[in-house]
Amino acid sequence: MAAKMDKHPQTVAEFSRLVPVDRLEQGELTEAIGAHEDERRALAARFGLVALDGLEAEVTLRRIESGPIVRVDGRLSADVVQTCVVSLEPVANHIEEDFALLYAPEGRIGPRGRRGEESGEDMAAWPEPIVEGAIDIGEAVAQQLSLALDPYPRRPGIRLEDVIGEREGVIVGEPSPSPFAVLARLAKRGT
Repeated sequence: MAAKMDKHPQTVAEFSRLVPVDRLEQGELTEAIGAHEDERRALAARFGLVALDGLEAEVTLRRIESGPIVRVDGRLSADVVQTCVVSLEPVANHIEEDFALLYAPEGRIGPRGRRGEESGEDMAAWPEPIVEGAIDIGEAVAQQLSLALDPYPRRPGIRLEDVIGEREGVIVGEPSPSPFAVLARLAKRGT
């Protein structure tokens, strides 16, 4: 007997808050959500953060023109700790981010319900799928948080020259040694 192939393999989202779309029959719906400690710890691991000290969001869902497409508008607030790309020290940051997403029933995504490159349209403009009649606003918030993270966090006031100077014995303000002199010094350390 052949194994049944699931179109959407079940994965456990670190921060899942499912909202059934049939709750939108009476108009819009606003939900306030926040991540618990275990969820924040799992999200921090997923996004390579030192810590995620807080994550809250307010999300509003509404149907567009009473049709099958749902617009999700939200605002997230998060306190993150990342690693400085220069000094490798922890860098705390507060994030406030607004976002808007579109969701459509499966099979109705893309032009005339087709998913594929033959349409020539930008896939990023297509709505996300409504899976099994629900929208996971927790996962939507998590994905928006990942987009809002600083890709190159840097501790205030730190300069690359300061860190390199400390590690290589170079005094800031003096003329830099030639690259060949630095290589020679490094080669001597290796022997």
